[in-house]
Amino acid sequence: MIVEEEQKKEEKDDNLLTDLCECYIFLYFHISPEMISICVPCLLKAASNKEVNEEVQKEVEMALLALSSIKDQKAKRELYLNEIKEIIKFHQKHHNLTQLAYQSAWKFLIKEFFIDKSLEEVITNELHFAREAGRELEELTKCVDWKIGKGKEREKETKEELTLIRWLEVDENYFRRCESKNEEYVGLIRSIVKLFRAAKDNYGNIYKKCILSFEKVVHKGFMNVDYLLKGGAIDAVLEEMHRPTLNKKMIGEIFDFLESISEEIKDKNIFERKEEKRKIMKRNLFEKMEEEGYEDILISFHKGFRDFSAFYEVLIYL
Repeated sequence: MIVEEEQKKEEKDDNLLTDLCECYIFLYFHISPEMISICVPCLLKAASNKEVNEEVQKEVEMALLALSSIKDQKAKRELYLNEIKEIIKFHQKHHNLTQLAYQSAWKFLIKEFFIDKSLEEVITNELHFAREAGRELEELTKCVDWKIGKGKEREKETKEELTLIRWLEVDENYFRRCESKNEEYVGLIRSIVKLFRAAKDNYGNIYKKCILSFEKVVHKGFMNVDYLLKGGAIDAVLEEMHRPTLNKKMIGEIFDFLESISEEIKDKNIFERKEEKRKIMKRNLFEKMEEEGYEDILISFHKGFRDFSAFYEVLIYL
């Protein structure tokens, strides 16, 4: 039906074609290059509608949500890049998209970035992903009632929670690919730290996603520990050890994060090339831990947990 409608020379029903493309993408995991070449331009056309009314907003939101749901099939740059850039830039100026629509536009582009590294300049320095994602996270963080517990009051996740989780998943992919670091990058880490602190008591899924985002930063190289220090991520994670209500699952998440730091700073091949930078990074980390009074906590956990012992020993003896 999609192919037949797209091939019509006259009386093509664009609304029907858009609906069919959305249904097709939501239903199928593997999409052929032929269908990608039809669906992506069709949905981008629908998403480019700049009319300001609730009905159009919902149509645009659905088109962008469908685009962001395309699995691992790579689209050719000429099919999407100019159009998605225009959609994002127009929203940055006029704020015409819903939160979910704007997040979906970025999710689609970041998924392409995960395949095509050459998009980094556009995403980081032209469209300013880190700045935009950080601001969206902070706005959504204000919209959630973090005091509500896990009981009957929270039987299902809110739209804001789901959008937050999707943003964090997009952030993880960005951190996994991004090489360019600037103050906006640190700002995004700060925004995730605020979310982490808000979610720690009652929102375990978001809490875990935040720590996973921090781990992705570490996995890009040991010098990224400095960005986590500047963004307050290491402080926020270590502060959790002061909490008497910290459960075993949370302790496990914290130890996994600290172990990822340990693995990075144990790489002797890296250190031979960047020994001076390593010393500065280690000193910064150690000074921060001493300033905030974490040394006793580190020592108390040292003997009880094998994984944490590795982290402690690397910091103390390396």
